[in-house]
Amino acid sequence: MTNHDNPDNARHTLVLGAGELGMAILRHLAPRQKAAGRALAVLVTPRSITAPTPQQQQDHAALRALDVSLVPFHLAERSEEDLIALLRPFDTVINCTGFVAGPGTQLRLTRAVLAAGVRRHIPWQFGVDYDIVGKGSGQPVFDEQFDVRGMLRGQDRTEWIIISTGMFTSFLFEKTAGIVDLDASIVRGLGSWATQVTVTTPDDIGRCTAAILFEMPRIANQVVYLASDTVSYGQLADIVGQVTGRSVERTLLTQEALRAGLAAQPDDTKARYRLAFARGDGLAWSKQNTYNVQRGIPTSDIRTWLAQLSRRADNQPTGIHDE
Repeated sequence: MTNHDNPDNARHTLVLGAGELGMAILRHLAPRQKAAGRALAVLVTPRSITAPTPQQQQDHAALRALDVSLVPFHLAERSEEDLIALLRPFDTVINCTGFVAGPGTQLRLTRAVLAAGVRRHIPWQFGVDYDIVGKGSGQPVFDEQFDVRGMLRGQDRTEWIIISTGMFTSFLFEKTAGIVDLDASIVRGLGSWATQVTVTTPDDIGRCTAAILFEMPRIANQVVYLASDTVSYGQLADIVGQVTGRSVERTLLTQEALRAGLAAQPDDTKARYRLAFARGDGLAWSKQNTYNVQRGIPTSDIRTWLAQLSRRADNQPTGIHDE
């Protein structure tokens, strides 16, 4: 008997990971699940329960208040057979693990979802359009994401929804990402100042993902595009200057310079990201053609997000954390 046949398994949803994106999706999805009589659970690391950080304690308390069950499981240490057994009772699985678990994780998770007979799956594809980027972008995890799409399209037992969001808005402003340094008032253009990038906030992704799952007629086996904003790097520099009220130093990193930098430091993950985000193709799409605009779902553009960040007098971090 599969999940398609067993009514006891037909109303359970599992979110993999309670990091920045997982928490955003859970916050927006939990009320809809409860109203529909559907159970909702989240996979967390065992250590986050036995020895939680203050952030994890806060997150777990919020999840319990939303009637979200915590499922302890260590993805890196347990076997694929254990993972399949864990997933088998769930009708819907939403993957929010990101890339922190290392290379090969997304293919492993996809294999397990399909082997478990999960009826509906949203993979970790909350990023660029991997169909257009293809392979050889300079970012190995992008190659893996392209292969995940092929694996999902090569079967017809599990429904899938790929949600393309572009870069997380917060990633633009991480100093280690090397794009915007707010403290030094520096904006670095990647490729050219006209190169565009689409960004979406995790909260907007969470709101839209919850809506997509409950959309009628049912969305299945297709790519859905979201965008909080789509801007060129030149426009990004303008926005940073206008919102902060400071003069912005603009530094252009051409693809040649980025390739040379990566060659000098081949293990620098952020250097690989910068090279990938200098391409243009597959990294940006018109906001007018997105699910959120077509459904009238409000989102937070870069100007709004940055203005809110600038108003935080206590200089708290942006909320980025991993489960």
